[in-house]
Amino acid sequence: MKLTCTNNDLLNGVNTVLKAISNRTTLPILECILLEADGDYLKLTGNDLEIGIESKLAANIEKTGSIALEAKIFSEIVRKLPDGEVFISVDSNYMTTIKCENSEFRISGQNGDNFPELPKVEKDKYFVLKQGVLKDIIRQTIFSIATEETRPVLTGELFQIKNNVLRLVSVDGYRVSYRETPLSVEREDQEVIVPGKTLGEISKILSSDDEDVYIYFTDNHILFDLGDSMVVSRLLEGEYLKYENSFFEDYETMVKVNRRELFMSIERAALITREGKKTPIKMDITSDKIIITSNTELGTAREEVAVDLEGKDLTIAFNPKYLIDALKVIDDDEIKIHFISSLNPCIIKPIDGEEYKYLILPIRLNG
Repeated sequence: MKLTCTNNDLLNGVNTVLKAISNRTTLPILECILLEADGDYLKLTGNDLEIGIESKLAANIEKTGSIALEAKIFSEIVRKLPDGEVFISVDSNYMTTIKCENSEFRISGQNGDNFPELPKVEKDKYFVLKQGVLKDIIRQTIFSIATEETRPVLTGELFQIKNNVLRLVSVDGYRVSYRETPLSVEREDQEVIVPGKTLGEISKILSSDDEDVYIYFTDNHILFDLGDSMVVSRLLEGEYLKYENSFFEDYETMVKVNRRELFMSIERAALITREGKKTPIKMDITSDKIIITSNTELGTAREEVAVDLEGKDLTIAFNPKYLIDALKVIDDDEIKIHFISSLNPCIIKPIDGEEYKYLILPIRLNG
């Protein structure tokens, strides 16, 4: 194998596939990045058998071939190389030479044929989103994925296609996050559960612009095709929580409020709480305002936020982190919040429509 490419392109590709390199494996080959030179590009691959990432970059290929290089040392070399053209060659003993200007490294590699292939995903069932849209809807739901593996399906997100609308849902036992976006290509109803790790890594690769990402489902895998990069992941097995009935339409109390003002007030009130102790903040909802208070051994805090109230006054308490997490990812200036009682969850929604919904369980007030 013999090729040249730019250091900038090589570094971008390496940083992309590193997200799929395993740090805990008994298979040394999985600690490697696979380099494959063919045609007019160099393809880099990382694969931890749960998630695999490919990245292609333009290269001048003098001799085709492949090599698996230990990811840690290869990535560190690429990061430290000077800007300019990089020359890579591999001899018959898998010794790899990397040159750039006055720098030269020789590192041993492994036979690229021993690197596990990524799963083949049929491309007959797919839909298309703008990368910026997918990045946003992941950002607006991923924070409430369960971190404990007592119910493995809840460590992922539900991708549900229903009536030509894509719905992303995450549940951690204390809250439900829901986000939907219409599809431009008609698709039959389907649902799969995508691991949270996969979504976290794909969101780092997605751009914030109008470039397309093609998404393909099979029974066992999901593939995100970004053009120069591709991410393929196993799906989680099992049946997801039936979330639809959680989002009640009736309410006894409803407030319309400025999202940022409420967010900032809760953040300030939460300064008095200790995060690990799940100390609640109390919300007294009256005709024209919410009074937010926290009272701990550290001290007290009090905030007022103007609201438009429909229905009854209410006193209710929440873990402030759960409110902050939801309010932080909403882009709207104004929102509405539905309540039934101090023992029932609240639902945060847009003023109009159902584009997003956040259900949060309250904390019972002592006394």
